[in-house]
Amino acid sequence: MTEQPMDEAAGSRREAPVDAALQGAVIAAVIPDQSPRVLKAAARYAALLGAPLAVVHVDVTRFVTYEDPDGYVHSAPVDINVQAGEGELQVVRSAAETHLANTSVSWEVRQLVGDPALAIKSLAEKIDASLIVVGTRKRGFGESIREFFTGSVAARLSHRQHRPILVVPQDAPLGDDEAFPEVEG
Repeated sequence: MTEQPMDEAAGSRREAPVDAALQGAVIAAVIPDQSPRVLKAAARYAALLGAPLAVVHVDVTRFVTYEDPDGYVHSAPVDINVQAGEGELQVVRSAAETHLANTSVSWEVRQLVGDPALAIKSLAEKIDASLIVVGTRKRGFGESIREFFTGSVAARLSHRQHRPILVVPQDAPLGDDEAFPEVEG
């Protein structure tokens, strides 16, 4: 497992070199406190494909200002609280260590910045990813409102790149006769 180093003085995150070890990888897009089903499904498909696993978290509190030709990514915070994204990365890293401990798949954790769909698409192009794995959103009214304004990452990826996308349900499925929680009266 590897991670991206942070250039504290400049406030920029330096991308780990994209090397042959990640070529053709399965990308698992993970958020803090997400169901382990997403990581486990991604690891299972990586093993089936004989590919490494790139566990990525996208820090939406930062955005890319520019990228040097050598791959150095300069980013700036959207909010003054830049520690939030680092804390979320720690949670994702800990989940990966816990749920991937007994897998034979080689994996590494990466921090991306900016719009989730565009950041994942960019990494997928750089490493020629074989599959992108994302989770469904959590149920609830608040999540429905968030998705209304920001859109579905899976849907946006499906319209902006050519790689297959596996969408993993985070919760147990609803029964055919059950209403979605956000529309229950």
